[in-house]
Amino acid sequence: MKENVVSNKNSGSEYREGIICVLACQLIWGVLPVYWQALVPIPSWIIILYRMTTMFVFSYLAARIRYSREEIFRPLREKGVLARYLLAGLLLTANWSTYIWAMTTGHMVQASIGYYIEPLVICLFGAVFFKEKLTKYNAAAMILALAALTIMLLHFRQIPGVALGLALTWACYSALKKTTDRPPLIELVYETMVYAVFAVMAIVYIEAKGIGALSYGVPGKYALLYLSGLMTLIPIALFGSAAKKVELFVIGLTQYISPSITLLLGIFAYKEPIDRVQLVSFAIIWIGLVFFSYGEYRTHKESSKDKAGNPAAS
Repeated sequence: MKENVVSNKNSGSEYREGIICVLACQLIWGVLPVYWQALVPIPSWIIILYRMTTMFVFSYLAARIRYSREEIFRPLREKGVLARYLLAGLLLTANWSTYIWAMTTGHMVQASIGYYIEPLVICLFGAVFFKEKLTKYNAAAMILALAALTIMLLHFRQIPGVALGLALTWACYSALKKTTDRPPLIELVYETMVYAVFAVMAIVYIEAKGIGALSYGVPGKYALLYLSGLMTLIPIALFGSAAKKVELFVIGLTQYISPSITLLLGIFAYKEPIDRVQLVSFAIIWIGLVFFSYGEYRTHKESSKDKAGNPAAS
């Protein structure tokens, strides 16, 4: 009996820590546009190069706190491991590069659209590639998201590249991550180390040529560049910690916090234009998210009932 009490206390404490971590993660992701905007007028492509480099540095330092050098790099000797993480790193780099470009070039609103439809794309990938069950609520949400994208496509007569790029690259990254089983910090080292080498070479070249960040004469902003990897790592680490302590249903509901904050920042802080058609599209997507969230709630509730009725299953 005493052991059960201790176990329940520990699980309750872990759950609270998980909730704090996931909320902190979403809040940081939501306000990060302020940080990227603070780096302007340094171009986004230069910011991306520094982020790639410093992301590896901070990931490796964080991993070394918990693991030895041998523990970090030994798995790379296994066949196919490096290739898989190179692909994951490419997808992660593409996603974050698109994100940073959007945050520094007046595309926060469209980026928000991408992060709203991202969970729907992930759900679709789960059904297609991993044979996960697709409920009628998920299907309704996907149809509504597709309708919203179609409206924007017809209105603007162009593909919402930022939104689709963010949603697709993260969905592909998430699908690939389901096939890996290393600790999150070590995986980040694998995903960034090769690209960091090329980024360092590019940085040395552009700074030597006088066309890099130093050429803009903004030492304070140049110093901020070195924190770009840390600003990326902190929310990812919080997310990884939360994923181990709270249910996916909770994580799924909270992931709408960050794009909502970014949307409000784009409209009210940075005065990005938004017309009636975009508002209608957002409304359709939000209705779809209500269906999606309700479906996830139903699934979660049914799963909890099954576990309560069959303790051996848990």
